[in-house]
Amino acid sequence: MLQTTLAGSLPKPRWLAEEERLWAPWMLSGEALEAGKRDATILSVKLQEDAGLDIVGDGEQARVHFVHGFLANLDGIDFDKKTIMGIRNNRYDAEVPTVTGPIRRRGAVHRMEAEAARAHTKRKLKFTLPGPMTIVDTIADEHYGRREDLAMAFAAVLNEEAKELQAIGVDVIQFDEPAFNVYMGAVADWGIACLERAAQGLAVTTAVHICYGYGIKANIDWKATLGEQWRHYEETFPVIARSAIDQVSLECRNSKVPLELIRLLDGKDVMAGCIDVATNAVETPEEVAATIRAVLDYVAPEKLYPCTNCGLAPMPFAVAYGKLAALSAGAALVRKELGKA
Repeated sequence: MLQTTLAGSLPKPRWLAEEERLWAPWMLSGEALEAGKRDATILSVKLQEDAGLDIVGDGEQARVHFVHGFLANLDGIDFDKKTIMGIRNNRYDAEVPTVTGPIRRRGAVHRMEAEAARAHTKRKLKFTLPGPMTIVDTIADEHYGRREDLAMAFAAVLNEEAKELQAIGVDVIQFDEPAFNVYMGAVADWGIACLERAAQGLAVTTAVHICYGYGIKANIDWKATLGEQWRHYEETFPVIARSAIDQVSLECRNSKVPLELIRLLDGKDVMAGCIDVATNAVETPEEVAATIRAVLDYVAPEKLYPCTNCGLAPMPFAVAYGKLAALSAGAALVRKELGKA
């Protein structure tokens, strides 16, 4: 009960990539880079265990970015043909590769880090993949024409990858869909169908992560424009509740999301964000516990998984792992109160 986990990314060691940056350049190359990615994955798993997490992940240590790390091993994408485009409805600009042909996998994308993580922990293992809608919102297209067609093509290759991760022994496969909080109408129109195609046939626990973004200035500035209540989930949660996805990860800590919206997810497991990724201030265990208690008004304890609001990749290394330790300690406080320590 109240098993703790993380949304996805964690900072990379300074010897692997530049610190406190998204799309951080690698500090190594060639065989040394591949060995470094594997070593960083194992280190991240062990540090998550030290922090007390019940369900650990690879920390996305082998990916330059949560989306583009997956795209790197696909055919049909030209990484030399870069385009500057607006991301998340022009919230910020990014230089992205271009789809120029049919999307196909060349082979396994994340096998190395999944196998490394699985071999070095006996705890439940979660692995994150970008969701189809979010990929489409983070890449230029010169081949498919319609966003929903491109998203369904990505969903097919995501499903191939997810089934391989399941065979490796991953326990939870999460699809990251921050775009669900931007294009809410499209979620019902085609986004949820693409998500379910990505998860089709999986026997492991499936999850979708829907947040308000990394703790970067563009996202913080955007959130400041959203008013006193952030009600984006109100439109998408009923659609997700009718889907086959098992778990939903949402933002709670220091957000203006009305927690009663969680009731719209009746029947689903809830990964409640109890860690703010937009500040370097490390939460106290009591602050984490307070968030958990507030969420427990709307979801049963056996359905609640305390989590982080989003990935922690751009944060200082010590801050990120300090926050994970606080998450575990806060959950332990509430577990004790419920008599389940």
